[in-house]
Amino acid sequence: MDLNSKELVITKLEQGLPAITPAFGAALAEACAVCLSDQRHTQGVELKVKGDFTDIFKMYWQEVTDQMLRCWNDSEYTTEQAAYGIALLIIQELTEYTVVERSRRGTGFDYWLGKKSDNNELPFQNAVRLEVSGIRKGDDSKIKARAKQKLEQVSSVDGNIPAYIVVVEFSNPLGFVILK
Repeated sequence: MDLNSKELVITKLEQGLPAITPAFGAALAEACAVCLSDQRHTQGVELKVKGDFTDIFKMYWQEVTDQMLRCWNDSEYTTEQAAYGIALLIIQELTEYTVVERSRRGTGFDYWLGKKSDNNELPFQNAVRLEVSGIRKGDDSKIKARAKQKLEQVSSVDGNIPAYIVVVEFSNPLGFVILK
């Protein structure tokens, strides 16, 4: 194994994050496993990070069971939840931020991020928004179009507060990250 390769161990979501309970983290990890196995990926498949960050992570997840497949049968919902899981792990690995609160519907973004060093105390200092989108199978043009759409979405609401946009594509695992 390459000593410089980084890992995303998706089951680490089961430990929870400041705004992700262990139970919800476990659900996100299941959704990730279903999406990755649906695309016939094997353990250690590389997730390329492009955009405002460039990196490569080897991904590892739990085995998918028939029960999980029945539970996560709604492809669109599963892809969305899996994208949250991957995006939260990428942000955790590549930035000084962590997820501190789910945003409310209608705000134009999914989560509030706060600095890890702030011990996740409220109110957040230097808060940043996170908007996530998932694509089960799409090419570069679809990924860039989705990123542009999400960038416009977060810019139309509170455009002066920084935001990360993360588009996760599962067929050729990619995390496309933009800092606005």
